[in-house]
Amino acid sequence: MKGTNLGEFQEIVLLSILILDDEAYGLKIQQELSERLKRVLSRGALHAALSRLEEKGFIDSHIGGATTERGGRRKRFYTLTNSGKAALRQAKELREEMWSQVPKLSLS
Repeated sequence: MKGTNLGEFQEIVLLSILILDDEAYGLKIQQELSERLKRVLSRGALHAALSRLEEKGFIDSHIGGATTERGGRRKRFYTLTNSGKAALRQAKELREEMWSQVPKLSLS
């Protein structure tokens, strides 16, 4: 397993997979992120992140059945592993702990 640190983009990719649940495949993830980030997200950037997350052991993927609406092509679906869930929890706890230390006047 590669390094276990999450970059910001990797973190939001993992979160989008959790949000999409059984519908977490490339195009849906790309649409979810583009909508939330308010910017166009390239397919290449997403697939690079998905590959890195799979190398780190944070996600698993499987190929679904062929569909007529996709011209017989199959979709690759993604799910979080226990390691991926633990990495997200750790990132969330770190952010919350750091935010709790910011003096209230600093953001005014």
